[in-house]
Formats: sequence, C-alpha cells, structure tokens
Amino acid sequence: MKLLLRLGRAVATVESALVVFLLGIMTLLGFTQVVLRNFFSSGILWADTFLRQLVLWVAFLGASLAVRERKHLNVDVLTRFMSERGKKLARLVTDVFAGVVCVVFLKASLTFVQNEIHQGTVLFLEIPTWYFQLIIPVGYALLSFRFLILNGVVDLQALTRKSTTESDPG
Repeated sequence: MKLLLRLGRAVATVESALVVFLLGIMTLLGFTQVVLRNFFSSGILWADTFLRQLVLWVAFLGASLAVRERKHLNVDVLTRFMSERGKKLARLVTDVFAGVVCVVFLKASLTFVQNEIHQGTVLFLEIPTWYFQLIIPVGYALLSFRFLILNGVVDLQALTRKSTTESDPG
C-alpha cells in the first residue's frame, strides 16, 4: 500500500510540473499572439491550433490531479443523509464506477489514436495529429489508476477499518 501511495505522489509531482510548464507555454504563446495581432497585424500561424491542443493536455492532467485531491465533480446530496459507513461505501462504489467508465474510455481512445496513426494526418508543421492526441488515452489511464487503484484501495481500507482516519490517495 505504501508503494502505491508513493507511486501516486510521484505521478502527481510529474503531473503538476507538466501542468505548470504547459500553462506557462500557453500564457507566453497566447500573449505573443495578442501582441503580434494587435501591434503588427500578423501572428504565428500554428499557435491557435497548438494552444487548443495544450488545453486538452492541461484538462486531462488537471482532471487527474483533481481526482487525487478528491476535488473532482461530485454530487453529494444523498451522502449528506448517510451514516459514516454509508458515505464510505458510496465513495467506494462511485470511485469504482468512475474507474470502470474511464477504462472503457481508455479502450476507445486507444482505438481512436490507432486510427489517427494509420490515417497519417498532420496537425501543423508536419507534426502528426496523434502526437497531441496521445494525452487522451494517457489521461484516461491516469484517471483509471487514480479511481480504481489509489482511491479504490483507500476507500476499501477505510470501509474495512474501524477508525475514521483517511490515508492520502496519492
């Protein structure tokens, strides 16, 4: 269990660094585009397309970090009326369900990327489209890992343990 939690923290460190790096690139490139358009009536041709791709990357990495912190979209109307044990059970069921959905999306996204590889489409600057789309299966793999392995294991431990202390899901 400690190894899983350590792995989860290591993955979160890499995700956080990537998000900061990508947001920095997005800010710099977006600002450059605004300046070039407003003052020089020009711009970088591929910048808008690249920025849209970076938004997808930041969204998936941010979603994974949100799941780690348990700050993802959550409907807790029913859990307000549940006992502590019921809340723990509900958390386990929703994490497992979300994880299974992410696994299904992972499989579909792998097929999607494989199709893009076979089609050989290019996004800009002769860079294949599938390079940018790799974040989709990677993102769903990260989300599946977080929901099923990290949060699911922590939820199961919390459900089977008598104390109310909660471990860091990594």
